[in-house]
Amino acid sequence: MDIIETIKEQIANNTILLYMKGSPNAPQCGFSARAAQAVMGCGEKFAYVDILQNPEIRAELPKYANWPTFPQLWVNGELVGGSDIMLEMFEKGELQTLIKEAAAARKDA
Repeated sequence: MDIIETIKEQIANNTILLYMKGSPNAPQCGFSARAAQAVMGCGEKFAYVDILQNPEIRAELPKYANWPTFPQLWVNGELVGGSDIMLEMFEKGELQTLIKEAAAARKDA
């Protein structure tokens, strides 16, 4: 399977997916740390991909997503954005709503 197919499958199979450097409990950069904190602060389970362990994804995802940086948050197959967007949404309460609705829809499915 080529890497773009792998990325598409990860996004399709995970309602809430964070591409980041490191893991939520051991982030490897400040932006990933803040992004993971925001997503964890929403109180729902989410998947993550450590792009440092997956150099092909690190190279290809920015082209696929048309988004040059990491972290990247995907919810319901849509790119939400990077760290700054996630934090801004979290401060407004929008991220919590988006993630809780996605998690509720996943449970109902």
